[in-house]
Order: sequence, then C-alpha cells, then structure tokens
Amino acid sequence: MDMFKKYNVILWDFDGVIMDSMPIRDLGFKEVLKEYPQEQVDELIAFHQHNGGLSRYVKFRYFFENIRGESITDDEVLRLAGKFSEVMLSLLINNDLLIQDSVQFIQDNYQTYNMHVVSGSDGRELNYICAQLGLDKFFRSIHGSPTPKKDLVRQVLLDNNYNNAEVVLIGDSVNDHEAAQHNAIDFTGYNNVHLHELGSYVTSFNSLV
Repeated sequence: MDMFKKYNVILWDFDGVIMDSMPIRDLGFKEVLKEYPQEQVDELIAFHQHNGGLSRYVKFRYFFENIRGESITDDEVLRLAGKFSEVMLSLLINNDLLIQDSVQFIQDNYQTYNMHVVSGSDGRELNYICAQLGLDKFFRSIHGSPTPKKDLVRQVLLDNNYNNAEVVLIGDSVNDHEAAQHNAIDFTGYNNVHLHELGSYVTSFNSLV
C-alpha cells in the first residue's frame, strides 16, 4: 500500500484494468464490420489493441478515413457505435470477465480513496454494466466516451476540486498515460508489461496488501 499512500484519489481505466473486456470488444468490431474485407478489419483490430484508451467513435472513424480512405458522417459513426453497443451489452454483463486482482483492491479500499472511472468505453453503456455487476457503489462517478479521456480526467479534477498531486490514474494503455500527462497527474501502469518503461507499474494489487 506504500505505493499509493501519497494519493487521496484513484482514477481507473475500465477495459483491461477492471474488466478483461478487450477480447470481447475485438469481437464487437468484427461483428459490426463483418461486411468489409478481413484484412482491413484486422488492421483496425491491431489499432484498437494498441490504443485501448481511445473511444469506439475514434476507432470507427479511423477505420473509414485511415484504413479505407473514405469519408464518414457523424451520423454513420453513431449508427455503427450503436450496433457495437448492442453487441457489448449482450456479452459484457458477465462477472467472469472481471479482473479479480483489481476488483478486490477496489472493494477493499473504496472507503480509503476517492475512486472514479474514466474510460474510453461509451459512458451510458459503462454505467449500465457497472450497475448490473454491482460495481457502481465503489465509485464516486463513472465517465466514458464520446468525451475524450483527457477531457474526462480534467472534468473530474475540476468538479471535485482535487489537488493534482494527490491523484493517480491507473491504466493499461499509452492513451491512459497521455491523459494523465496532459492533466499533470501521476500514472501507474497495469496489465500491460510494455508500460513498465513509463515508470510506476503494478504487477499485482494483491502484492500491495
């Protein structure tokens, strides 16, 4: 616990940190984009896996504009994101997908720290999933896309008048690290060995007890 003794606030990413949902989200992109060439979808999946903290809205736009070289309207992005959400809600209400290491830490320490979720996942979908799985009671607030993560973090800091020096963001992607840097708060990596080089890293929350 010494690792977090300087903090009063913990901001949590969700996918890959609280829930092992990335493989399910892979399936979601494949299902929604199944009419497109496999190699293009595979390229999107690679982008998605490397940029876990980005929203599905950004990823669908990337698929069309960067991979297919086509323009796409905001309405079409919203339509695809809606289909994606339907797939997610059918698969993610599943306790077996929770990462017990981090969830146990949250359950044991939510009264010690002010905890919030700041995720690239859709905000309404995320609040529903957390409520269905009984996680919502551990967090002071739960935030998701389409608002970019760096803006979500900034809003949480402003709304609660937090001292930045007492806040840490725990995430599993370079996008999480960038959101922390952008807001001048600390970052701790988790569940992604490539984040070791960025500094603070938790291999197991159980080892902190």
